[in-house]
Amino acid sequence: MAEKRNIFLVGPMGAGKSTIGRQLAQILGMEFIDTDAEIEQRAGADISWIFDVEGEEGFRKREERIINELTQKQGIVLSTGGGAIVSKDNRNYLSARGTVIYLETTVEKQFQRTQRDKKRPLLQNVEDPRQVLEDLAKVRNPLYEEVADIILPTDEQSAKLMANQIIDLIDNLKI
Repeated sequence: MAEKRNIFLVGPMGAGKSTIGRQLAQILGMEFIDTDAEIEQRAGADISWIFDVEGEEGFRKREERIINELTQKQGIVLSTGGGAIVSKDNRNYLSARGTVIYLETTVEKQFQRTQRDKKRPLLQNVEDPRQVLEDLAKVRNPLYEEVADIILPTDEQSAKLMANQIIDLIDNLKI
């Protein structure tokens, strides 16, 4: 990759966006930013607290401001939160300002990866987390597909292998 164009990772929780993003940034010598971590750092509180105090709407407003700001940077790998693409503005920012990679995974794999994670506010205090994941997938998967330049399944591969696949696919796009 001669030019360090922004790379934006989208996909559901548990798809591996942060893990693969860190690996990708390291290989490419680019800055890695996780929008959820950035929101937590700036708020001085974790996402669960923000959800509790401000609700999902308050969190999404913060997320939209951060994505607008960060996507204007150059040469970054950005991992977005699973719900970031619900915002039309976010989808526009991502599409216009970089290469968008949709890291696709199954609901079953998401469930396996997130069932012990207490930092997923949408899965806390719900009777059937698997059903929540299925419901989210119905709404969000078409939006991930809409915004994606590349769709890549992540279920059974290492982060390093996935990062190298992304590099190859981006090189083949000739963007």
